[in-house]
Amino acid sequence: MAGSWATSGVDLHLEPSGTGGVRRGLTDALRDAVRSGRLAPGTRLPSSRALAADLGIARNTVTEVYADLVAEGWLTARQGSGTRVAPGDPHGPAAPAAPAPPRRTPALPRHDLVPGTPDLAAFPRTEWLKATRRALATAPFHALGYGDPRGRPELRTALAGYLARARGVRADPDTLVITAGFSHALTLLGKVLRARGVRTVAVESYGLDVHWALLRAAGLATPPLPYDDLGTDPGDPGGAGAVLLTPAHQFPMGTPLHPDRRAAVVAWARRTGGLVLEDDYDGEFRYDRQPVGALQGLAPDRVVYLGTASKSLAPGLRLGWMVLPPALAAEVTAAKGRADTVGALEQLTLAEFLASGAYDRHVRSSRLRYRRRRDALAAAVTARAPEVHVTGIAAGLHAVLRLPPGTEESVVQAAAWQGLALHGLSFHRHPQAVTAPLDALVVGYGTPPDSAWAGALEALCRVLP
Repeated sequence: MAGSWATSGVDLHLEPSGTGGVRRGLTDALRDAVRSGRLAPGTRLPSSRALAADLGIARNTVTEVYADLVAEGWLTARQGSGTRVAPGDPHGPAAPAAPAPPRRTPALPRHDLVPGTPDLAAFPRTEWLKATRRALATAPFHALGYGDPRGRPELRTALAGYLARARGVRADPDTLVITAGFSHALTLLGKVLRARGVRTVAVESYGLDVHWALLRAAGLATPPLPYDDLGTDPGDPGGAGAVLLTPAHQFPMGTPLHPDRRAAVVAWARRTGGLVLEDDYDGEFRYDRQPVGALQGLAPDRVVYLGTASKSLAPGLRLGWMVLPPALAAEVTAAKGRADTVGALEQLTLAEFLASGAYDRHVRSSRLRYRRRRDALAAAVTARAPEVHVTGIAAGLHAVLRLPPGTEESVVQAAAWQGLALHGLSFHRHPQAVTAPLDALVVGYGTPPDSAWAGALEALCRVLP
């Protein structure tokens, strides 16, 4: 016999034994549930009336079982508090077992300047909550179903308008696919490219190893492209069927793709039928000159535009998007599956956030705050470490600090001793890159909350040569 109670608002699974009668079976089942730890100390049990009704037995039987287990010390019963599991095992060993030695866990850094994350404390909680309420109040009931695998039409429409206005992207809601972040998008593209017969995707000499690993997991080779004083040189990617670039603000070096090289990679794609995968990871944050428009605007039939809310809002939202050439849209949609795999509520909220203007207001406010941090970083490094040169700061949420030759490893080690988390440039260098290594730090000045920024900057200056 098995039962669960619903009238008390809590479910419980019991399996009384079939021998010794109903009372004995229920007693043994409850005792075993407590002894095994399945019912934790302090757990409130249902009333005798509720449990009797759920199990289909007499209330007196449950009352007697509770009384027996209270007498044995398994349960406690107090007026107004109900019947609960007693603290501890009344029939356990008299002396407690020796505690296991504590597990050593890595100490969290006191300061975090690792690039890739915005100031999460500045997430616009109040405005996001308002957008969520408005989105829920106006969403049709079917919006909470399985949905179009491309994503909610409200978000695709809002994004198409925003990207055209703010980034120069030629977007059509029908060829826009919502993803659970950039990694999800790259996984889908890797699968589709492999099915199309592509075997190689050229990547930049400096970037994120997780992206290279995702492409390799799809069965694609990832040779690095040359890098020089003009930045990445993607003009002749050999036999690659696609190239992965960060053209607006190369990660992590910080340089935009040179205009001649933008034209060259588009010409290569049109000549060979190749594809350019454009990672526009921080396109909203440009400080010293007019924004560099998306490469996709030059060749929407040959460029896949990829963006996310990870830098502008928060990576935990898991919201990204792809603007695809029409010939590729159906294949990527099929690879995503028959139903949407991204939360409908988050999509509806972001659509409302964009349509209401709250997204633009948040980006403008964030841009001012991050620019002040960038200026403070450049001024402090210039004053405290004149041999260190701050570069790549026209845009984004990170800076590259060029170090004297041969000092990167010792500086990163000194930072660790100071409780300061940051990356050396070598952390982002492709293992097959032929470019001579540079000694530098990649400093994520957008990462700390405002309350920790001054301390993080001071810790950084202490370890610079």
